[in-house]
Amino acid sequence: MRNNKVTVVLKWSATIITLIGALMTSMALDPYNVWTLNLGSILFIIWSFRIRDLAMITVNLGLFVIYTVGTVWRLL
Repeated sequence: MRNNKVTVVLKWSATIITLIGALMTSMALDPYNVWTLNLGSILFIIWSFRIRDLAMITVNLGLFVIYTVGTVWRLL
């Protein structure tokens, strides 16, 4: 596992942003919650590739696709 400063900052930034997105969801702050959760997922995807964790890549790519499809669906 690559444990340099960039990797640690990515992990904690993704964690904080994802928690903020969850808080926004609980407060029904649509669509900002989805955009925030997508940002968290993107950061987690980048982090997952850096540490080569296939499970984290899979779950965050899945979340990103689900959030994006849901957003596009609402806009149509």
